[in-house]
Amino acid sequence: MAGSLSGRQRETTVPEQDVDVLIIGAGLSGIGMACHLARQSPTRRIRLLERRNAIGGTWDLFRYPGVRSDSDMFTMGYDFQPWMKPEILAGGPMIRDYIKRTAGQYGVDQHIHFGLKVTAADWSSSRNQWTVTAINESTGKTSTYRCHFLISCAGYYNYDAGHSPEFSGIDSFKGQCIHPQFWPESLAYRDKNVVVIGSGATAATIVPAMAQEAARITLLQRSPSYYLSTPRYEDLIKLLEKILPRQWLYRILRSANTFLQRLLYKSAMRWPEQMRKYLLWKVKKSIGNDADMRHFTPHYPPWQERLCVVPGGDLFKAIKSGKARIITDQIDHFTERGIQLKSGQGLDADIVITATGLQLQTFGGMALSIDNRVIPANRLLSYKSVLLQNMPNMAFILGYTNASWTLKSDIASRYICRLLQYMDSNHIATVTPRAPDNEATEENVMSVLSSGYIQRGIDHLPRQGRHAPWRVSHSLEADRAMLLSEPIDDQLLEFTAR
Repeated sequence: MAGSLSGRQRETTVPEQDVDVLIIGAGLSGIGMACHLARQSPTRRIRLLERRNAIGGTWDLFRYPGVRSDSDMFTMGYDFQPWMKPEILAGGPMIRDYIKRTAGQYGVDQHIHFGLKVTAADWSSSRNQWTVTAINESTGKTSTYRCHFLISCAGYYNYDAGHSPEFSGIDSFKGQCIHPQFWPESLAYRDKNVVVIGSGATAATIVPAMAQEAARITLLQRSPSYYLSTPRYEDLIKLLEKILPRQWLYRILRSANTFLQRLLYKSAMRWPEQMRKYLLWKVKKSIGNDADMRHFTPHYPPWQERLCVVPGGDLFKAIKSGKARIITDQIDHFTERGIQLKSGQGLDADIVITATGLQLQTFGGMALSIDNRVIPANRLLSYKSVLLQNMPNMAFILGYTNASWTLKSDIASRYICRLLQYMDSNHIATVTPRAPDNEATEENVMSVLSSGYIQRGIDHLPRQGRHAPWRVSHSLEADRAMLLSEPIDDQLLEFTAR
């Protein structure tokens, strides 16, 4: 297989756009996948195609005030690259820097082609090869790349547009209306009245970040979400760093926080009413007895949607200070000065931020085909949440929605490396998952969540089956066993020899 050639031989015998492995996306997942390959198969020729002009993906795109992780960095960091800063929930710039430094350390930054939007990928059965088409959006020039194995690390949402509901009368509004996905860096909001529409993690992040400068900021939600206030342990971590080697400390904290994440999720699944009471008690304790709990009491069990993490209780502090408030109501229409609610209340606003969610998109909008026959992704089952039914030599990375994204992306990347090494050792040209008849269900790979953006994009995602390994387990323990310990070869994978 081409993976056995030395780096010097490759440069002289293989065209630059002809590679062993092509990775779509240079964000958290794509860089992680490339680094795993660099560590385990350093002679394999790889290329990454990134639509943006910088490393970071989501963390390069989002620039709104306070943008940060909603998972602790000891579990969101890569398993092979310790997060060595004391910040537990890191800001976007710090995460971008971490991804960029990791790419540089393993040399994968030298294999990225920037500014390319991948539009299509076609598998040739006669050549056992993918041909990937990409367009340079700044020049309009189209390029083609050929690869033996294709990996999509493009995430699951549309970079071109967030979800923006059609609000009646919005054109009459004289102030500024902004979606967080396209934040203007020069936005001036000091002493302005700001309304943030939404109830998810983005809204919960923006409100406390802007509260210090805005005259007043209002979080306007149609229905409440669950909040989880997390303590800050930066000083404790700085102390532990003086006592323990960094690698040891990272492993300890990663294991401990992984255990706590899993415990929280499992408890919510097993004892939803008890967890509901616990989460609401935590909120009331943070805000005080005067809190109007109608704004914090969802009408669904915990973890049907992701919890909104509140580091150090920053959102609750902003509310207690009077700089921020929460209103639960529905929008009737916009006016010149702000928003008229269905309850009859009016909200004056200089700036309205529509933190109303994302639009789902599969594989970065790339159209998949076999021998020029288009295959819709929503007709395919996912095998072990990594490979795709009937698609030869293709994988995708989809992290956890009930824990840190990277916990899953790391083990999925390691599985792909195992698979490629198995194919090399056994002189295998192609691997294709084949599902039994009547295996498919109507569920997609993210059906565990009832979030609005998941429901809106239900027809865009790969499907789940009735049985393992066609079902998403949402279990780190089960996934580790399935992806890292079980034999690669099984009756559901069809291999063809070289």
